[in-house]
Amino acid sequence: MDRFYEKTRDRLIEYAKIDTGSLPNTGRTPSTDNQFDLARVLFKELKDIGASDVYLDEKNCIVYGNIPSNSKKDIMPIGYIAHMDVSPDVKSSDVKPWVYENYQGGDIVLNKELNIVMEEALYPNLKNYIGMDIVFTDGTTLLGGDDKAAISTLMTFAEYLIEHPEIEHGPIRLAFTPDEEVGGLAKDLDLERFGAKLAYTIDGDYVGTINYETFNATEAMVSIEGLSVHPGTAKGVMINAVDVGVELINMLPLNERPYTTEGREGYYHSHYFKGNCEHADVDILIRDHDNDEFQRRIDFINSCVEKLAEKYGKERFSLTYSNGYRSMLNVVKPHMYMIDYLENAMKSAGVTPSITPFRGGTDGSAISHRGLPCPNISAGYENGHSRFEFVPIQSMVKNVEILIKLTDEFVKNA
Repeated sequence: MDRFYEKTRDRLIEYAKIDTGSLPNTGRTPSTDNQFDLARVLFKELKDIGASDVYLDEKNCIVYGNIPSNSKKDIMPIGYIAHMDVSPDVKSSDVKPWVYENYQGGDIVLNKELNIVMEEALYPNLKNYIGMDIVFTDGTTLLGGDDKAAISTLMTFAEYLIEHPEIEHGPIRLAFTPDEEVGGLAKDLDLERFGAKLAYTIDGDYVGTINYETFNATEAMVSIEGLSVHPGTAKGVMINAVDVGVELINMLPLNERPYTTEGREGYYHSHYFKGNCEHADVDILIRDHDNDEFQRRIDFINSCVEKLAEKYGKERFSLTYSNGYRSMLNVVKPHMYMIDYLENAMKSAGVTPSITPFRGGTDGSAISHRGLPCPNISAGYENGHSRFEFVPIQSMVKNVEILIKLTDEFVKNA
């Protein structure tokens, strides 16, 4: 059996059972205290495997660890980052991971009692893992492979390097961060403590994917003040904030929504609506890979709110924007050898690299714009944010091999 198989499998199953669901709009960091449960496990594990400078930031819930260089060459410190939280979209407590060995195709019964079946016709990506051993849940919760598959990979990689000092490597920096799923963007990562000159986040689906271009992103938050009166005497007087919110949403082009776009096409996504006649809040995500188009989209939202303000009164509207994130592309471009080394590492590990623009963002988007170039390596999970999420164990094994090969690329080119 492969040397990394049991380690990655057992770690994923252990981590998956720890509820680290994050929550949006809490105004606190981390957004949930249960993320510390995994942080403390990783802190102890890093110490146990012999990492140095292991540190748990008790305020911001970030775990750091180092593997000192054993090379005589002057090799720059390389960082790897994975997030500990899982999406709040689906239940993340009481996770029951199990392994389907030697998958040979067809539907998978996740939960016989509740008749939860994962149909191959609905999830054709299953066909890519014929003959592999796949970790699923019982269909009632997330698995948490996003991003615990990455954590399992990184911990196994770190342990292997420490146990095999004959493998030459430069300084390796590790960090595990909270709240990625709710826009935390590793904002409290102490770059000085981290000490990397270049870094990679590990997050995303099938093995071999490389992302160094992400969306530019922000969120338009529109507050609408209505005027409530009795419906029986409402004519010419009532301003229903719910109706005005719907009017705003209907101004967004139908062909520029998430479900009508792909590739590098941007979109508007009205993802939050809460209100009554008196008051309503509408939050709209704005995404685009192109900088100019991104600004055009912001201008368009501004114009929509201005038109409604002219119609109903400027005093009834408030429009603010979140900081969001920007594409890492321009920051990574001067350091494209990072991508070249990664492609070489994947090919050496028998993986065909796939460079794709990511229709989302990673912590690396924000980290890059803080001055640390940080593209993304996929973690190997599939169907993230879903009860039908799964992780092929062989994908994690392959990612450990890729990281070892990548380490060698930096040694060879030092």
